[in-house]
Amino acid sequence: MRILLVEDEPEMAAALSAALKGYDMVVDHVPTLADAEEAIAADVHAAVLLDRRLPDGDGLSLIPKVRARADGIPIIVLTARGDLADRIAGLDSGADDYLTKPFSVEELLARLRAVLRRPAGLQSSHMRAGRLTFDFSHREASVEGRLLELPRRELLVLEALLRRLGRTVLRPTLEEAVYNFDDEIQSNALDTHVSRLRRKLTDANAGVEIHGIRGVGYLLKQQT
Repeated sequence: MRILLVEDEPEMAAALSAALKGYDMVVDHVPTLADAEEAIAADVHAAVLLDRRLPDGDGLSLIPKVRARADGIPIIVLTARGDLADRIAGLDSGADDYLTKPFSVEELLARLRAVLRRPAGLQSSHMRAGRLTFDFSHREASVEGRLLELPRRELLVLEALLRRLGRTVLRPTLEEAVYNFDDEIQSNALDTHVSRLRRKLTDANAGVEIHGIRGVGYLLKQQT
Protein backbone atom coordinates (compact mmCIF):
# COMPACT_ATOMS: atom_id res chain seq x y z
CA MET A 1 0.00 0.00 0.00
CA ARG A 2 1.39 3.40 -0.97
CA ILE A 3 0.64 6.41 1.28
CA LEU A 4 1.16 10.13 0.65
CA LEU A 5 2.28 11.98 3.79
CA VAL A 6 1.97 15.77 3.64
CA GLU A 7 3.89 17.07 6.67
CA ASP A 8 6.35 19.95 6.99
CA GLU A 9 7.95 19.00 10.33
CA PRO A 10 11.01 16.87 9.45
CA GLU A 11 11.11 14.95 12.74
CA MET A 12 7.41 14.10 12.64
CA ALA A 13 7.62 13.12 8.97
CA ALA A 14 10.65 10.89 9.56
CA ALA A 15 9.04 9.18 12.56
CA LEU A 16 5.75 8.55 10.76
CA SER A 17 7.45 7.35 7.59
CA ALA A 18 9.61 4.90 9.54
CA ALA A 19 6.63 3.61 11.53
CA LEU A 20 4.43 3.10 8.46
CA LYS A 21 7.24 1.40 6.55
CA GLY A 22 7.47 -1.00 9.48
CA TYR A 23 3.92 -2.05 8.62
CA ASP A 24 4.80 -2.79 4.99
CA MET A 25 3.62 0.52 3.56
CA VAL A 26 5.37 2.62 0.93
CA VAL A 27 5.45 6.25 2.05
CA ASP A 28 5.97 9.31 -0.15
CA HIS A 29 6.65 12.38 2.00
CA VAL A 30 6.18 15.95 0.76
CA PRO A 31 6.39 19.11 2.89
CA THR A 32 4.18 21.58 1.01
CA LEU A 33 0.80 21.91 -0.68
CA ALA A 34 2.47 22.50 -4.04
CA ASP A 35 4.46 19.28 -3.73
CA ALA A 36 1.34 17.43 -2.62
CA GLU A 37 -0.61 18.55 -5.69
CA GLU A 38 2.16 17.24 -7.93
CA ALA A 39 2.24 13.94 -6.05
CA ILE A 40 -1.54 13.51 -6.24
CA ALA A 41 -1.37 13.99 -10.01
CA ALA A 42 0.61 10.73 -10.22
CA ASP A 43 -2.53 8.87 -9.04
CA VAL A 44 -0.61 6.10 -7.24
CA HIS A 45 -1.63 6.50 -3.58
CA ALA A 46 -4.14 4.50 -1.55
CA ALA A 47 -4.56 7.23 1.10
CA VAL A 48 -3.38 10.72 2.10
CA LEU A 49 -2.19 11.78 5.57
CA LEU A 50 -2.49 15.58 5.60
CA ASP A 51 -1.14 18.14 8.04
CA ARG A 52 -2.97 21.47 8.31
CA ARG A 53 -0.25 23.98 9.10
CA LEU A 54 1.92 23.91 6.01
CA PRO A 55 4.38 26.56 4.74
CA ASP A 56 2.19 27.52 1.79
CA GLY A 57 -1.25 27.35 3.41
CA ASP A 58 -3.88 25.35 5.27
CA GLY A 59 -3.83 21.67 4.36
CA LEU A 60 -7.61 21.69 4.11
CA SER A 61 -7.31 23.69 0.90
CA LEU A 62 -5.78 20.62 -0.75
CA ILE A 63 -8.83 18.42 -0.18
CA PRO A 64 -11.04 19.80 -3.00
CA LYS A 65 -8.13 19.40 -5.42
CA VAL A 66 -7.62 15.80 -4.32
CA ARG A 67 -11.32 15.10 -4.73
CA ALA A 68 -11.28 16.61 -8.21
CA ARG A 69 -8.52 14.22 -9.31
CA ALA A 70 -9.18 11.10 -7.21
CA ASP A 71 -12.53 11.38 -5.51
CA GLY A 72 -12.39 8.02 -3.73
CA ILE A 73 -8.99 8.36 -2.07
CA PRO A 74 -9.26 8.44 1.75
CA ILE A 75 -7.83 11.52 3.51
CA ILE A 76 -6.92 11.66 7.19
CA VAL A 77 -6.06 15.10 8.57
CA LEU A 78 -3.23 15.09 11.14
CA THR A 79 -2.99 18.30 13.13
CA ALA A 80 -2.33 19.98 16.46
CA ARG A 81 -5.52 22.01 15.93
CA GLY A 82 -7.92 19.90 17.96
CA ASP A 83 -10.69 22.31 18.93
CA LEU A 84 -14.23 21.23 18.10
CA ALA A 85 -14.56 23.97 15.46
CA ASP A 86 -11.32 22.82 13.81
CA ARG A 87 -12.43 19.19 13.75
CA ILE A 88 -15.78 20.14 12.25
CA ALA A 89 -14.07 22.31 9.63
CA GLY A 90 -11.80 19.42 8.70
CA LEU A 91 -14.61 16.92 8.29
CA ASP A 92 -16.85 19.41 6.49
CA SER A 93 -14.04 20.13 4.04
CA GLY A 94 -14.21 16.52 2.87
CA ALA A 95 -11.69 14.71 5.06
CA ASP A 96 -12.54 11.11 5.96
CA ASP A 97 -11.06 11.39 9.44
CA TYR A 98 -9.37 13.93 11.72
CA LEU A 99 -6.61 12.90 14.14
CA THR A 100 -5.22 15.33 16.71
CA LYS A 101 -1.52 15.41 17.56
CA PRO A 102 0.00 13.82 19.57
CA PHE A 103 -1.35 10.42 18.59
CA SER A 104 -0.11 6.83 18.65
CA VAL A 105 0.94 5.03 15.51
CA GLU A 106 -1.41 2.19 16.48
CA GLU A 107 -4.38 4.56 16.44
CA LEU A 108 -3.32 6.01 13.09
CA LEU A 109 -3.05 2.50 11.62
CA ALA A 110 -6.48 1.58 13.00
CA ARG A 111 -7.99 4.68 11.40
CA LEU A 112 -6.24 3.93 8.12
CA ARG A 113 -7.71 0.43 8.15
CA ALA A 114 -11.14 1.87 8.89
CA VAL A 115 -11.18 4.38 6.01
CA LEU A 116 -9.79 1.81 3.59
CA ARG A 117 -12.59 -0.60 4.47
CA ARG A 118 -15.21 1.92 3.39
CA PRO A 119 -16.79 1.64 -0.08
CA ALA A 120 -14.32 4.10 -1.58
CA GLY A 121 -11.46 1.92 -0.33
CA LEU A 122 -11.26 -1.80 0.18
CA GLN A 123 -14.48 -3.72 -0.36
CA SER A 124 -13.24 -6.43 2.03
CA SER A 125 -10.32 -6.73 4.42
CA HIS A 126 -9.59 -10.28 3.21
CA MET A 127 -9.16 -11.88 -0.20
CA ARG A 128 -8.79 -15.56 -1.04
CA ALA A 129 -7.23 -17.02 -4.19
CA GLY A 130 -6.47 -20.71 -4.44
CA ARG A 131 -5.33 -21.72 -0.96
CA LEU A 132 -3.88 -18.26 -0.31
CA THR A 133 -5.60 -15.71 1.95
CA PHE A 134 -4.46 -12.08 2.11
CA ASP A 135 -5.43 -9.85 5.04
CA PHE A 136 -5.27 -6.26 3.75
CA SER A 137 -5.88 -4.76 7.19
CA HIS A 138 -3.01 -6.53 8.97
CA ARG A 139 -0.68 -6.93 5.97
CA GLU A 140 -0.51 -10.71 6.23
CA ALA A 141 -0.57 -13.59 3.75
CA SER A 142 -1.35 -17.16 4.77
CA VAL A 143 -1.88 -20.53 3.12
CA GLU A 144 -4.61 -22.62 4.74
CA GLY A 145 -4.05 -20.76 8.01
CA ARG A 146 -0.23 -20.98 7.91
CA LEU A 147 1.41 -17.56 7.89
CA LEU A 148 3.55 -16.94 4.82
CA GLU A 149 6.68 -15.04 5.85
CA LEU A 150 7.39 -12.43 3.18
CA PRO A 151 9.74 -9.43 3.14
CA ARG A 152 8.09 -6.06 2.68
CA ARG A 153 8.75 -5.71 -1.07
CA GLU A 154 7.45 -9.19 -1.87
CA LEU A 155 4.36 -8.55 0.24
CA LEU A 156 3.69 -5.36 -1.72
CA VAL A 157 4.13 -7.19 -5.04
CA LEU A 158 1.67 -9.87 -3.91
CA GLU A 159 -0.88 -7.28 -2.80
CA ALA A 160 -0.69 -5.43 -6.12
CA LEU A 161 -1.11 -8.66 -8.08
CA LEU A 162 -4.01 -9.85 -5.92
CA ARG A 163 -5.87 -6.58 -6.38
CA ARG A 164 -5.85 -7.35 -10.11
CA LEU A 165 -6.19 -11.13 -9.91
CA GLY A 166 -6.44 -12.68 -13.36
CA ARG A 167 -5.33 -9.49 -15.10
CA THR A 168 -1.92 -8.42 -16.35
CA VAL A 169 -0.30 -5.82 -14.12
CA LEU A 170 2.06 -3.55 -16.04
CA ARG A 171 5.64 -3.21 -14.79
CA PRO A 172 5.26 0.55 -14.08
CA THR A 173 2.12 -0.16 -12.02
CA LEU A 174 3.95 -2.77 -9.95
CA GLU A 175 6.92 -0.48 -9.46
CA GLU A 176 4.62 2.31 -8.31
CA ALA A 177 3.10 -0.05 -5.73
CA VAL A 178 6.47 -1.16 -4.39
CA TYR A 179 8.75 1.88 -4.50
CA ASN A 180 8.36 5.47 -3.41
CA PHE A 181 9.49 8.63 -5.19
CA ASP A 182 12.94 8.60 -3.55
CA ASP A 183 13.84 4.96 -4.17
CA GLU A 184 16.49 4.18 -6.77
CA ILE A 185 15.12 1.24 -8.75
CA GLN A 186 17.66 -1.18 -10.18
CA SER A 187 16.76 -2.52 -13.62
CA ASN A 188 16.16 -6.08 -12.42
CA ALA A 189 14.99 -5.38 -8.86
CA LEU A 190 11.29 -5.99 -9.55
CA ASP A 191 12.06 -9.24 -11.38
CA THR A 192 14.07 -10.42 -8.38
CA HIS A 193 11.19 -9.74 -5.98
CA VAL A 194 8.74 -11.52 -8.25
CA SER A 195 11.05 -14.51 -8.70
CA ARG A 196 11.47 -14.96 -4.95
CA LEU A 197 7.75 -14.52 -4.35
CA ARG A 198 6.91 -17.04 -7.07
CA ARG A 199 9.21 -19.63 -5.47
CA LYS A 200 7.70 -19.11 -2.01
CA LEU A 201 4.14 -19.44 -3.32
CA THR A 202 5.11 -22.67 -5.07
CA ASP A 203 6.89 -24.06 -1.99
CA ALA A 204 3.85 -23.23 0.17
CA ASN A 205 1.48 -24.92 -2.32
CA ALA A 206 -0.57 -21.70 -2.36
CA GLY A 207 -2.70 -22.67 -5.35
CA VAL A 208 -1.75 -19.56 -7.32
CA GLU A 209 1.00 -18.90 -9.83
CA ILE A 210 2.68 -15.82 -11.26
CA HIS A 211 3.09 -15.62 -15.03
CA GLY A 212 5.49 -13.18 -16.66
CA ILE A 213 4.29 -11.35 -19.76
CA ARG A 214 7.54 -10.54 -21.54
CA GLY A 215 8.16 -6.82 -21.78
CA VAL A 216 4.75 -6.00 -20.30
CA GLY A 217 4.31 -7.14 -16.69
CA TYR A 218 3.04 -9.99 -14.54
CA LEU A 219 -0.19 -11.90 -14.04
CA LEU A 220 -1.40 -13.80 -10.94
CA LYS A 221 -3.74 -16.71 -11.63
CA GLN A 222 -5.38 -19.41 -9.58
CA GLN A 223 -4.19 -22.87 -10.47
CA THR A 224 -6.76 -25.14 -12.09
